[in-house]
Amino acid sequence: MEYTKRRNLNRAYMKLDVWKRGMDLFEMAYRFAVVVGDFKLRSQFTDAAQSVSANIAEGYGRRSLPEYLQYLYIAKGSLAEALTRACGFWRIKLIPDPDFEAFDQLHYEVENKLLALISPIESKRGTSDWQDSLPTHP
Repeated sequence: MEYTKRRNLNRAYMKLDVWKRGMDLFEMAYRFAVVVGDFKLRSQFTDAAQSVSANIAEGYGRRSLPEYLQYLYIAKGSLAEALTRACGFWRIKLIPDPDFEAFDQLHYEVENKLLALISPIESKRGTSDWQDSLPTHP
C-alpha cells in the first residue's frame, strides 16, 4: 500500500518493511478491538499497536541516530505491550484462537524485523562507525 506519492528525506521510513508490517499490525489490532466493550482496554490495545509504527517514524524523523535508536526501543516496548493486551483478550475469550494465532504470527514478524533493524545500529555504538546523525540521502 502506498500512503503518499510525496517523497523526501524525512519520509524514507515508509520504505521500511518493519514500518509497513507495523501498520498491518495496527490494522489487525483495530479490527480485533471492535468487540472489546471496555473503552480503556480497547484504547490501550490499539494505542500500543499504533505506537510501533509511530515511534519508528518519529525516531527516524528526528534525524539523530541516538534518538532513532531510542525510539526503536520504545517501539519494541509498545510491541510487547500490544502482545500482552492481545494475550489478555484471548485469555478471556474476546479474541478467538485463529485470530490470536494470526496476530501472534504478524507480531512475531514485526518483532524480528525490529530486532534486525536495531542490531546493526546498536553494534556500531562506541565504534568509529557510529555517527550521531542519520544519512542525508534517502
